[in-house]
Amino acid sequence: MSSHPLPGKKAAASRVALPYWLREFGRIRLATAALAGTLGIGAAAVFASQWHRDGALQAREQAQQTRDAAYTRFSQVETEKREIRAYQPRFLALRNKGLIGPGKRLDWIEAVRQVQERRKLLPLSYEIAPQQAFAAAPPMAAGDYQLRGSRMTLHMELLHEMDLFNFIDDLRQYALFTVQDCNIKRQAGAVNVATSAMLAADCTFNWLTLAPAEAAPAAGAQKGAP
Repeated sequence: MSSHPLPGKKAAASRVALPYWLREFGRIRLATAALAGTLGIGAAAVFASQWHRDGALQAREQAQQTRDAAYTRFSQVETEKREIRAYQPRFLALRNKGLIGPGKRLDWIEAVRQVQERRKLLPLSYEIAPQQAFAAAPPMAAGDYQLRGSRMTLHMELLHEMDLFNFIDDLRQYALFTVQDCNIKRQAGAVNVATSAMLAADCTFNWLTLAPAEAAPAAGAQKGAP
């Protein structure tokens, strides 16, 4: 009598035994899902925090730059205000003397006439050339303005040298100018020292003004003999 295994036992024997951790997975499945969800939420929170931190740093840096620019501008304004307070009196004085603005040729002519009459000088003659750019030595920083000059050639008859020196000193009270050159020579044939010209002077002056760089030069040469 042969013996054969029963079908049920044979099927049970052919099954492979599962690892214990896999057999117990069903018990921790919910906990594992909860852990995965928690990790995902944590990662998203870290990313969001980093993003907000970077944005906050950028905003802080931009605010710092804006504040620095505002402080720099404020410092510049304060410096400009101090410079205005310091230089305004000098600027007004120069403007009153005719340096700032277009050349006041009629005022120059009147100044020459007044000095001649007050000093009771002998006859003189002059010619004022058209205004043009003037090159100062050393060069002068004038900003938006340009230094301009009107050349005046002057011929004076003198009783003595002090007539010329007094004339120049008095003329400086009315306007600003440079004396480019002066040549004094003795007059021939003078007989009366009290009334006759013993000397003659030929000088070249440059009447100076500061005008906006785009301003056009004054027109026309002028001659005179006060």
